[in-house]
Amino acid sequence: MLANLLLLLTAALWGFGFIAQVLGMEHLQPYAFNGYRFLVGAVSLLPLIYYFHKKKQLKFGESKSLIIGSVAMGVVLFIAASLQQVGLLYTTAANAGFITGLYIVIVPIIGLLIKHKTGMNTWVGCLLAVIGLFYLSIKDDFTIGYGDTLQLIGAFFWALHILIIDHYSEKHSPLILAFVQFLICGILSLGVSGVIETTEVADIFAASGALLYGGLVSVGIAYTLQIIAQKKAHPAHAAIILSLEAVFAAIGGMLILNQHLAERELMGCSLMLAGMLVSQIPLKPFKKSTSTA
Repeated sequence: MLANLLLLLTAALWGFGFIAQVLGMEHLQPYAFNGYRFLVGAVSLLPLIYYFHKKKQLKFGESKSLIIGSVAMGVVLFIAASLQQVGLLYTTAANAGFITGLYIVIVPIIGLLIKHKTGMNTWVGCLLAVIGLFYLSIKDDFTIGYGDTLQLIGAFFWALHILIIDHYSEKHSPLILAFVQFLICGILSLGVSGVIETTEVADIFAASGALLYGGLVSVGIAYTLQIIAQKKAHPAHAAIILSLEAVFAAIGGMLILNQHLAERELMGCSLMLAGMLVSQIPLKPFKKSTSTA
């Protein structure tokens, strides 16, 4: 019970992180905000790394594999986070949260290409999510908004990111991988920002609240809670609870940003959430051997 409550808190912290991302861009441009946010996130993991290192619970594995895995994760994270952050300029936090959450059904589909097995629940969940996406994002003239398009492309990269984590986390400590990928993502983001954006020191201080939430709370605190909770929570239950991140993003958008959803959009969000949940619950009449990332 306690583990599930901690996972719910984690989902809430991540969901409201979308609000911090929107508010942060009132002062900083997308790449600058991501750069500083992920560097703050990397620094926030140092106390955890020190703690687990002292307890000799960090697994480093082969150095070549660690470098390749960390770089791959960092680059893919940079692409996914950039698409999400730029997309937030053109869509709502609710849309971003739900469309990003599609990675839950995209992961097992991509997994099929690398011979992962999946069950009927994945296909039912995928169908519900696609119908929901239609109601949420497709306009009356059958076009999809620019911001929603970026979030949808980003969802594929978030799914790829999860599959890379799944492969390398068996060989190395997730904390080490997380620290290096955040560092790489932050550096790449600031590199791009230095070329195409202009940032003043005053802008950084003005966005400090959003940066601290996005880096310290969404990464440091939420990541720690996830590690603690998933030691005792059932993996399927954990995935379902964490998918509620999208719901908290929508709630935060309404309460803090005054972003309201129309009936059609609410129906789309409901179907997408149902698809996310169904994809994580084995359907016993069609039960198969399942293995999702």
